[in-house]
Amino acid sequence: MFEVKECKYGRGIFATRNISKGELIHVAPVIISPSNEYKNLKKTIFVEYVFWWGENLEECALALGYGSLFNHSYTPNALYKLNLNQKTIDFYAHTDIKEGEEIMINYNGDPGNDKPVWFDVL
Repeated sequence: MFEVKECKYGRGIFATRNISKGELIHVAPVIISPSNEYKNLKKTIFVEYVFWWGENLEECALALGYGSLFNHSYTPNALYKLNLNQKTIDFYAHTDIKEGEEIMINYNGDPGNDKPVWFDVL
């Protein structure tokens, strides 16, 4: 369904076939970092790859599998949902995605959220 390829951001996730809107793309298990460890996490490169986690987004989670390789876009073709019960981040097609297209999410969570992120968007 997808592959990792080089792109302008370094590496990205690209569709290897057409993917329909609403289709599950990937289920990424997570490692949860408790909120009291955030000060230590901020000192590492991993802080660039974590998702806010929990009912009140008070913790961080590192997505395993391919979950941390989806790049950011303010016009994403995919979205993610935190599955707190299963301890996974589930990635779904937000729009139809064509074969060869990069699969991108909005790091702010909501596909329509245009709040600035912590890095310069290319």
